[in-house]
Amino acid sequence: MMIHSPRGVEDILPQKVLQYQWIEKEASSLFSLYGYEEIRTPIFEKTELFHRSVGKETDTGKQMYTFLDKKGRTLSLRPEATASIVRAYLEHNIFTKSREWRVWYAGPMFRYERPQAARLREFRQIGIEVIGEGSPYLDIEVIEMALKFFERIQLTKLQIQLNSIGCKRCRPLYEKELRNSLKKDLKNLCPICQRRYQSNILRILDCKKEGCQSITRKLPPVENYLCPDCQSHFKKVKEGLRELHISFTLNPYLVRGLDYYTQTIFEIISPHLGAQNTFCAGGRYNDLVEELGGPPVPAIGFSIGEERLLLALRKEKESSLPQISPPVYIIIIGEENYKWGYKIANSLRSKKIKTKINFSFKSLSSQLKEANREKVQWVVIIGQEEVQKKKVIFRNMDSGKQWEVLWKEIDKFSKKIGS
Repeated sequence: MMIHSPRGVEDILPQKVLQYQWIEKEASSLFSLYGYEEIRTPIFEKTELFHRSVGKETDTGKQMYTFLDKKGRTLSLRPEATASIVRAYLEHNIFTKSREWRVWYAGPMFRYERPQAARLREFRQIGIEVIGEGSPYLDIEVIEMALKFFERIQLTKLQIQLNSIGCKRCRPLYEKELRNSLKKDLKNLCPICQRRYQSNILRILDCKKEGCQSITRKLPPVENYLCPDCQSHFKKVKEGLRELHISFTLNPYLVRGLDYYTQTIFEIISPHLGAQNTFCAGGRYNDLVEELGGPPVPAIGFSIGEERLLLALRKEKESSLPQISPPVYIIIIGEENYKWGYKIANSLRSKKIKTKINFSFKSLSSQLKEANREKVQWVVIIGQEEVQKKKVIFRNMDSGKQWEVLWKEIDKFSKKIGS
């Protein structure tokens, strides 16, 4: 009986691997221009790290893959990257060496949720984190940089949703107001929101169910409860985005799903993704470093879901995605001519031309059929006659035209293949 992969994961085949590589290469190139360096953190961490950062009662906290190692220690596959990066920042004492730390990352994350299109249990994210700077102008630059990245890969028709959820000084007042206002309607909320009322009341604002929205849309917005510092910070963010001609929509019900967020939060959505239309999100987490045992330093970051990003790109402009170019295909007629085929292949490879040798030594017609199935554009034919005359035949499979090329002229002819 054949064994299949577990539900919620996927094999990334070569064509799609190329697209992931392209996205990550473009991200690396752009982020480095803004002073970011790549970091790679472990795929699993001590469970306590995520319980203290994302929150044990959040959806993310409940969806973690958690297990015991051989010594009975509780570990979890990372559900997101921010906590790991803050842990690395503290463990390596970065705060004693640099006032501000800018890093970017790319890699797999894991959450046990219901698999959907571009929403898997093993999924990939690209993201950035800046630790040590609390300026609202950094918030502006972070959002602007995200948009520059999407512009690079030709993804348009985007919408930014923006909000501020305040800080630990002013948010408790808003949470108290929510608790008082929702108390009379508690029985009319969905079961999930009834639990959130006790554990994470802000998340009620994020519920997509109509019954809950009919109640929450009557609540006062969080902006009415911001302290003077948070009001000033948010005002500067909005003004700065407008000065850069970056359009955004204020969404007073945007709260994000992790406990550590403070002040500015944002989501970037695509109309191509249906109900699950957010593929980039982030914001400030000014208290997390201190909550994990470090100094009181501010921080901000965002993450991009690569699966959703690729889906949006395919739906908007499939042609913008890179495609695998087939290699030159060397057909050898007769096993005795193998070494000459190998020499020709090495000559082409030295010119950075992808080259594949067919080692079946079948008939010419059989090997040409294989080349057609693989959608090869160029084949090189080497048989006994070609070896005796020290030449090869180059055939363009699209046009059917072919050229007899002397061995000493192959380097010159290879320019035609590469053009």
